[in-house]
Amino acid sequence: MNIASEGQELAAWARMLADGTRATVCLALLDGRAWTATELARLAGVSRPTISEHLNQLVSGGLLTEVRQGRHRYVKLAGPETAELLEGLAALAPRRTEVATSLAAASKRDAFARARTCYDHLAGRLGVALTDAMTERGLLDWSDGVVLTPEGQRWLENLGISVGGRSGRPLVRSCLDVTERRPHLAGRVGAALCEHALKQGWVSHITGGRALKVTGSVRDLGLPAGVVQDLLSRG
Repeated sequence: MNIASEGQELAAWARMLADGTRATVCLALLDGRAWTATELARLAGVSRPTISEHLNQLVSGGLLTEVRQGRHRYVKLAGPETAELLEGLAALAPRRTEVATSLAAASKRDAFARARTCYDHLAGRLGVALTDAMTERGLLDWSDGVVLTPEGQRWLENLGISVGGRSGRPLVRSCLDVTERRPHLAGRVGAALCEHALKQGWVSHITGGRALKVTGSVRDLGLPAGVVQDLLSRG
Protein backbone atom coordinates (compact mmCIF):
# COMPACT_ATOMS: atom_id res chain seq x y z
CA MET A 1 0.00 0.00 0.00
CA ASN A 2 1.39 3.44 -0.89
CA ILE A 3 1.34 6.43 1.43
CA ALA A 4 -1.52 8.11 -0.44
CA SER A 5 -3.76 5.09 0.09
CA GLU A 6 -2.76 4.92 3.74
CA GLY A 7 -3.64 8.58 4.08
CA GLN A 8 -7.11 7.98 2.66
CA GLU A 9 -7.69 5.08 5.04
CA LEU A 10 -6.52 7.13 8.02
CA ALA A 11 -8.83 9.98 7.03
CA ALA A 12 -11.77 7.59 6.72
CA TRP A 13 -11.02 6.17 10.16
CA ALA A 14 -10.68 9.64 11.69
CA ARG A 15 -14.08 10.65 10.27
CA MET A 16 -15.67 8.05 12.55
CA LEU A 17 -14.68 10.21 15.52
CA ALA A 18 -15.48 13.50 13.78
CA ASP A 19 -18.99 13.41 15.19
CA GLY A 20 -19.98 14.45 18.69
CA THR A 21 -22.32 11.53 19.28
CA ARG A 22 -19.84 8.87 18.16
CA ALA A 23 -17.04 10.49 20.17
CA THR A 24 -19.29 10.59 23.25
CA VAL A 25 -20.05 6.89 22.83
CA CYS A 26 -16.37 6.00 22.60
CA LEU A 27 -15.46 8.05 25.66
CA ALA A 28 -18.26 6.44 27.68
CA LEU A 29 -16.98 2.99 26.74
CA LEU A 30 -13.59 3.81 28.26
CA ASP A 31 -15.04 2.42 31.49
CA GLY A 32 -14.40 -1.04 30.01
CA ARG A 33 -18.02 -2.21 30.27
CA ALA A 34 -20.35 -3.37 27.53
CA TRP A 35 -23.28 -0.97 27.04
CA THR A 36 -26.66 -1.38 25.38
CA ALA A 37 -27.82 0.92 22.60
CA THR A 38 -30.57 2.21 24.88
CA GLU A 39 -28.07 3.21 27.56
CA LEU A 40 -25.86 4.98 25.04
CA ALA A 41 -28.81 6.75 23.41
CA ARG A 42 -29.84 8.10 26.81
CA LEU A 43 -26.29 9.22 27.56
CA ALA A 44 -25.82 10.95 24.20
CA GLY A 45 -29.32 12.46 24.17
CA VAL A 46 -30.34 10.95 20.83
CA SER A 47 -33.03 8.57 19.64
CA ARG A 48 -32.62 4.80 19.51
CA PRO A 49 -32.57 4.69 15.67
CA THR A 50 -29.94 7.43 15.61
CA ILE A 51 -27.65 5.70 18.09
CA SER A 52 -28.05 2.40 16.24
CA GLU A 53 -26.80 4.05 13.05
CA HIS A 54 -23.78 5.47 14.85
CA LEU A 55 -23.00 2.16 16.53
CA ASN A 56 -23.17 0.31 13.23
CA GLN A 57 -20.57 2.70 11.80
CA LEU A 58 -18.27 2.28 14.78
CA VAL A 59 -18.57 -1.51 14.72
CA SER A 60 -17.98 -1.76 10.98
CA GLY A 61 -15.02 0.62 11.33
CA GLY A 62 -13.39 -1.57 13.96
CA LEU A 63 -13.55 0.81 16.93
CA LEU A 64 -16.26 -1.20 18.70
CA THR A 65 -17.17 -4.85 18.91
CA GLU A 66 -20.63 -6.29 19.32
CA VAL A 67 -21.66 -8.75 22.04
CA ARG A 68 -24.93 -10.68 21.72
CA GLN A 69 -26.66 -12.18 24.72
CA GLY A 70 -30.01 -13.65 23.81
CA ARG A 71 -32.08 -10.89 22.25
CA HIS A 72 -29.87 -8.19 23.72
CA ARG A 73 -27.11 -6.40 21.86
CA TYR A 74 -24.18 -4.83 23.69
CA VAL A 75 -21.19 -2.92 22.35
CA LYS A 76 -17.76 -2.33 23.85
CA LEU A 77 -14.42 -0.97 22.73
CA ALA A 78 -12.55 -3.25 20.35
CA GLY A 79 -9.68 -3.65 22.82
CA PRO A 80 -7.17 -1.95 25.11
CA GLU A 81 -5.20 -0.46 22.22
CA THR A 82 -8.37 1.35 21.09
CA ALA A 83 -8.93 2.62 24.63
CA GLU A 84 -5.37 3.93 24.92
CA LEU A 85 -5.64 5.65 21.55
CA LEU A 86 -8.89 7.37 22.56
CA GLU A 87 -7.47 8.50 25.90
CA GLY A 88 -4.41 9.89 24.12
CA LEU A 89 -6.51 11.77 21.56
CA ALA A 90 -8.68 13.21 24.32
CA ALA A 91 -5.57 14.34 26.19
CA LEU A 92 -4.25 16.17 23.12
CA ALA A 93 -7.52 17.95 22.41
CA PRO A 94 -7.77 21.59 23.59
CA ARG A 95 -9.61 21.64 26.92
CA ARG A 96 -11.86 24.36 28.19
CA THR A 97 -11.76 25.15 31.88
CA GLU A 98 -14.69 23.26 33.34
CA VAL A 99 -16.78 25.41 35.65
CA ALA A 100 -18.72 23.38 38.18
CA THR A 101 -22.22 24.76 38.71
CA SER A 102 -22.87 22.83 41.92
CA LEU A 103 -21.03 21.13 44.75
CA ALA A 104 -22.03 17.73 43.35
CA ALA A 105 -20.62 18.63 39.92
CA ALA A 106 -17.38 19.87 41.47
CA SER A 107 -17.03 16.67 43.51
CA LYS A 108 -17.63 14.53 40.43
CA ARG A 109 -15.05 16.47 38.40
CA ASP A 110 -12.45 16.27 41.16
CA ALA A 111 -13.03 12.54 41.72
CA PHE A 112 -12.54 11.88 37.99
CA ALA A 113 -9.25 13.79 37.99
CA ARG A 114 -8.02 12.20 41.22
CA ALA A 115 -8.36 8.50 40.39
CA ARG A 116 -10.23 6.57 37.71
CA THR A 117 -9.97 3.68 35.32
CA CYS A 118 -8.87 4.12 31.73
CA TYR A 119 -10.44 1.00 30.22
CA ASP A 120 -8.70 -1.54 32.50
CA HIS A 121 -5.79 0.39 34.03
CA LEU A 122 -5.36 3.20 36.57
CA ALA A 123 -5.47 6.82 35.46
CA GLY A 124 -5.75 10.32 36.85
CA ARG A 125 -3.39 11.59 39.55
CA LEU A 126 -3.26 8.09 41.02
CA GLY A 127 -2.22 6.45 37.75
CA VAL A 128 0.42 9.05 36.97
CA ALA A 129 1.77 9.00 40.54
CA LEU A 130 2.07 5.20 40.41
CA THR A 131 3.96 5.40 37.12
CA ASP A 132 6.29 8.05 38.55
CA ALA A 133 6.92 5.99 41.69
CA MET A 134 7.70 2.85 39.67
CA THR A 135 10.12 4.84 37.53
CA GLU A 136 11.91 6.40 40.51
CA ARG A 137 12.33 2.97 42.12
CA GLY A 138 13.83 1.51 38.95
CA LEU A 139 10.84 -0.74 38.21
CA LEU A 140 10.33 0.92 34.84
CA ASP A 141 13.00 2.01 32.36
CA TRP A 142 12.13 4.81 29.89
CA SER A 143 15.47 5.04 28.10
CA ASP A 144 14.05 3.39 24.96
CA GLY A 145 10.30 3.50 25.28
CA VAL A 146 8.96 2.01 28.50
CA VAL A 147 10.22 -1.37 29.71
CA LEU A 148 9.54 -3.38 32.86
CA THR A 149 12.87 -4.02 34.54
CA PRO A 150 13.89 -7.23 36.35
CA GLU A 151 13.35 -5.31 39.61
CA GLY A 152 9.87 -4.49 38.40
CA GLN A 153 9.15 -8.13 37.67
CA ARG A 154 10.28 -9.12 41.17
CA TRP A 155 8.14 -6.37 42.69
CA LEU A 156 5.05 -7.69 40.91
CA GLU A 157 5.82 -11.21 42.11
CA ASN A 158 6.17 -9.96 45.69
CA LEU A 159 2.73 -8.35 45.40
CA GLY A 160 1.36 -11.68 44.20
CA ILE A 161 0.59 -10.32 40.75
CA SER A 162 0.89 -12.66 37.79
CA VAL A 163 0.87 -10.96 34.40
CA GLY A 164 -0.76 -13.10 31.75
CA GLY A 165 0.74 -13.46 28.29
CA ARG A 166 -2.21 -12.45 26.14
CA SER A 167 -0.95 -12.22 22.60
CA GLY A 168 -1.01 -8.92 20.81
CA ARG A 169 -0.89 -6.70 23.91
CA PRO A 170 2.40 -5.22 25.13
CA LEU A 171 3.63 -6.03 28.61
CA VAL A 172 3.88 -2.32 29.44
CA ARG A 173 2.74 0.66 27.47
CA SER A 174 2.56 4.42 27.96
CA CYS A 175 -0.91 6.02 27.81
CA LEU A 176 -1.22 9.82 27.83
CA ASP A 177 -3.50 10.82 30.72
CA VAL A 178 -6.42 13.00 29.68
CA THR A 179 -6.43 15.15 32.84
CA GLU A 180 -2.78 15.11 33.91
CA ARG A 181 -1.38 15.39 30.36
CA ARG A 182 1.41 13.03 31.41
CA PRO A 183 1.81 9.28 30.89
CA HIS A 184 0.27 6.61 33.05
CA LEU A 185 1.01 2.91 32.73
CA ALA A 186 -1.08 0.69 30.47
CA GLY A 187 -0.44 -2.70 28.88
CA ARG A 188 -0.75 -6.04 30.66
CA VAL A 189 1.10 -4.78 33.74
CA GLY A 190 -1.12 -1.71 34.04
CA ALA A 191 -4.24 -3.89 33.79
CA ALA A 192 -2.91 -6.37 36.35
CA LEU A 193 -2.08 -3.60 38.84
CA CYS A 194 -5.57 -2.12 38.48
CA GLU A 195 -7.23 -5.51 38.94
CA HIS A 196 -5.07 -6.23 42.01
CA ALA A 197 -5.84 -2.85 43.59
CA LEU A 198 -9.58 -3.42 43.12
CA LYS A 199 -9.45 -6.95 44.52
CA GLN A 200 -7.46 -5.80 47.56
CA GLY A 201 -9.90 -2.95 48.21
CA TRP A 202 -7.18 -0.30 47.83
CA VAL A 203 -9.49 1.41 45.34
CA SER A 204 -13.17 0.91 44.60
CA HIS A 205 -15.57 2.06 41.91
CA ILE A 206 -17.72 5.11 42.53
CA THR A 207 -21.21 4.49 41.16
CA GLY A 208 -22.03 6.19 37.89
CA GLY A 209 -18.69 6.52 36.13
CA ARG A 210 -15.01 5.66 35.90
CA ALA A 211 -13.92 7.46 39.07
CA LEU A 212 -12.39 5.46 41.92
CA LYS A 213 -12.41 5.94 45.68
CA VAL A 214 -8.92 5.63 47.15
CA THR A 215 -8.14 4.14 50.58
CA GLY A 216 -5.00 4.55 52.66
CA SER A 217 -4.00 0.98 51.78
CA VAL A 218 -3.14 2.19 48.26
CA ARG A 219 0.27 2.97 49.77
CA ASP A 220 0.98 -0.75 49.29
CA LEU A 221 1.48 0.05 45.62
CA GLY A 222 4.70 1.75 46.68
CA LEU A 223 3.38 5.31 46.52
CA PRO A 224 5.18 7.95 48.61
CA ALA A 225 3.39 8.89 51.82
CA GLY A 226 2.93 12.47 50.63
CA VAL A 227 1.21 11.32 47.45
CA VAL A 228 -1.14 9.03 49.37
CA GLN A 229 -1.99 11.82 51.80
CA ASP A 230 -2.73 14.18 48.91
CA LEU A 231 -5.03 11.64 47.28
CA LEU A 232 -6.88 11.04 50.54
CA SER A 233 -7.16 14.72 51.47
CA ARG A 234 -8.85 15.45 48.15
CA GLY A 235 -11.26 12.54 48.53
